[in-house]
Amino acid sequence: VQLQASGGGLVQAGGSLRLACAASGRTFSSYAMGWFRQAPGKGRHIIAAISESGDNTVYQNAVKGRFTISRDNAKNTVYLRMNSLKPEDTAVYYCAASGGTATMNPSDYAYWGQGTLVTVSS
Repeated sequence: VQLQASGGGLVQAGGSLRLACAASGRTFSSYAMGWFRQAPGKGRHIIAAISESGDNTVYQNAVKGRFTISRDNAKNTVYLRMNSLKPEDTAVYYCAASGGTATMNPSDYAYWGQGTLVTVSS
């Protein structure tokens, strides 16, 4: 599966953005999906994951209650809605696909999209 992330940009603190990750191929609905981010000078960390059907989601504590992961299997797309953005959310955001269920283990993700940059100004 090939993944293409989009929707990043510059936003003021407190604002919102929605990222999208479009997948190629006919088997999108068989993959769990995750969103990762990498802040400047830091490692890549998973922040949200969603099961193949979309019924199950998990979040990193830092984004819980502010970010929402969702998917539309008919459109082969996974989304990340980000509200109440903070300067510390500034990062390159990546989507990834896992052959397993919704997982917060980065090692489970075999397919990666290119990143999209989110910059939150104070």
